Amino acid sequence: MPQVNHFDVIIIGTGAGGGTLAYTLAPSGKRILLLERGGYLPREKDNWDTRAVFIEKKYKSQETWYDENGEAHRAPIHYCVGGNTKFYGSALMRFRSSDFDKVVHYDGISPAWPLSYEDFEPYYTQAEFLYHVHGQRGIDPTEPPATAPYRYPMVKHEPRIQQLFDDFCKLGYQPFPLPLGIMLDETNPQNSHCIRCNTCGGYPCLLEAKADAHTVGVQSALQYPNVKLIAHALVKRLETSASGREITKVLVECNGVFEEYSADIVVVACGAINSAALLLRSANDKHPNGLANGSGVVGRHYMRHTNSSYIAISHEPNPTVFQKTFGLNDFYFGTEDWKYPMGNIQLLGKSTPELLQAELLPSVPGMSVETIAKHGIDFCVISEDLPDPDNRITLNSNGEIILNYTSNNLTGHKHLINKFEGMLSQISCEDYLLSSSLYVGKKVSVAGINHQCGTIRFGRDPETSALDINCKAHELDNLYVVDGSFFVSSAAVNPALTIIANALRVGDHLKERLR
Repeated sequence: MPQVNHFDVIIIGTGAGGGTLAYTLAPSGKRILLLERGGYLPREKDNWDTRAVFIEKKYKSQETWYDENGEAHRAPIHYCVGGNTKFYGSALMRFRSSDFDKVVHYDGISPAWPLSYEDFEPYYTQAEFLYHVHGQRGIDPTEPPATAPYRYPMVKHEPRIQQLFDDFCKLGYQPFPLPLGIMLDETNPQNSHCIRCNTCGGYPCLLEAKADAHTVGVQSALQYPNVKLIAHALVKRLETSASGREITKVLVECNGVFEEYSADIVVVACGAINSAALLLRSANDKHPNGLANGSGVVGRHYMRHTNSSYIAISHEPNPTVFQKTFGLNDFYFGTEDWKYPMGNIQLLGKSTPELLQAELLPSVPGMSVETIAKHGIDFCVISEDLPDPDNRITLNSNGEIILNYTSNNLTGHKHLINKFEGMLSQISCEDYLLSSSLYVGKKVSVAGINHQCGTIRFGRDPETSALDINCKAHELDNLYVVDGSFFVSSAAVNPALTIIANALRVGDHLKERLR
């Protein structure tokens, strides 16, 4: 008889990586345990309340993280079933084909991945189908090859956004419908969970109409009797055998009670920051610098993109409700007058006066927040940050997270901003750069972690990577990592779809191994 607390697979974390992996392994019949340090997010009116979500930060962790100077900060992270996908903006974009290759930027090198776009393409297609991605092929000039059309049609633009889309096209640019993972049926609204509200990105969805890791992955996995989830289960440490070659115990604090679990395979999917912290906290005699860290890369190369938030203030009102429907990659690879990559531009959710106040927007002479909200069109300008080994997660003497991050690759980002400002000036919009914790040039450690990746990179060489190409630790036989930690570079698009696709890819490998 197997021990009560022994499983075939333990998955630690239920976000984009862990929730998707649970989904793909559930039909195998293997005993699977999901451990989630948070609980189920309550469905309540406050889900859509700007004050509760952004000012009171009702759903964010009370945990304390530290910056490199030892200053304490409230961790800007959500612990719940589904992880940070419960709050994401649902933009699910593929990396460009060349993002998997070595890319030369003005300020440095984005290294090549050990696998190619072609290795990920079938899983991108599966991920788009699974996560209800709406889009349209053949418009984005940088779009990589795809073996299937989107399962769901593009999300329609509201009139002011359609006008903006058309204006950019008339100027010779090539905006494209932003791929969005939402439960939307615009041909038959009665069948649609999504009501196209203005509380999508940054908010949890009261209607569960966002294709997040909880609604898509975990709920489906839990339909199988062989899958169990324990919420409020904080994994404190992983212990190994005397040889150091396998994980033998997962030590968990669950509502103040300490418990032990074991599994043939242990998968870490806590997010790039917390996964690295867990491996570092699990150091022992055989792994004195942390599990899987013989190369010294665990915790290093932390990336989260260089972002600038803009509000383009239009001369005419913008009554749009659901605004985040197109992006623009014309400058992704560079231009004739600037040969280096710049990045991606995409619409954000529509700001309200309450949201602008919550974001501590500086005063604009002669313009109230009500006027800005009435006329504003919100954008995010995203550039790749490079994998700097000094951008890293470490632990203090109490095992608490220290996060050190300095923005890099800023020259290309500033060129992208200049290009964007030039576009806006041609369509009767005044640009205004939000004073956000994400904006370019500001040294911020404990902020802007939405696109976290890169802290436990995969590769073929154990001297320079922690994981092999199947995301198994080089130094341990039964330890895998399936969140954004495995990234070698961050590209300049949202990372969620690549995390999901990789979880499906690793899932196929694990199904073969478990068989």
